[in-house]
Amino acid sequence: MQVQIQAGLVARGGVGTGGATTGSNLGPHMEVAKLAIFNREGGKVGGFITVCRLFLRMKMRGAMVEEQVQWVLSYVQGGSTDVWKENMMEELESGEVEYESVEEFLTSLKKKFSGGEEELVKAAELRRMEQGGKTMEEFVQEFKRAARGSGYEGRPLVEEFKRGMNRGIRRKLIEVENLPASIK
Repeated sequence: MQVQIQAGLVARGGVGTGGATTGSNLGPHMEVAKLAIFNREGGKVGGFITVCRLFLRMKMRGAMVEEQVQWVLSYVQGGSTDVWKENMMEELESGEVEYESVEEFLTSLKKKFSGGEEELVKAAELRRMEQGGKTMEEFVQEFKRAARGSGYEGRPLVEEFKRGMNRGIRRKLIEVENLPASIK
C-alpha cells in the first residue's frame, strides 16, 4: 500500500520513494524527511501525528481526506497496529467509518494508541529535565515542550521547573519577594 501511495504522490509531483524531488525545494516540490513507521513503541504516537500533520500540510494539502488517511495508514505497521489498520481499512471501504477531515482521523489514532502512556512518558521526561549548560531561554523552551501533555499544571509545574534550574539561579529566585506563579 505504501508503494501505491508513493507512486500517486510522484504522479502528482510529490515525493518519490527516497523522499527526494526534482526542481526547486519550494512548494509542492519541497523535500521533507522520510516518516518513520509507527508501530506503537515507546509512546511515540504524538510525535508520529505531528510529523504526519507537517507532511500533509506541505505535500498533500489538496488531496482528498480518504487519500490522506490512507497515506497515514501506510506508515502504521507492526504488532497490534497491523490488526487495527486492517480493521480500519475494512471499515473505511465498507463505509462503516467516514472522516470529515484527516484531523478527525488523527485524533482517533491518538486516542486509540496513546492510552495515557504518552502522558506518563512526558511526565517522566519533565522530572528528569535539568538546565545544565543551557541558557535559561533554551531551558524554558525545552521545558514548555516537555510540559505540554505531561499532566502537570499550576504549582506542581512551577516546582518541577524550579527543581530543574541551575542551583545558583534557583537560589537567586528564592531571594525574590514576589515569586512567579506560572512559567509563562
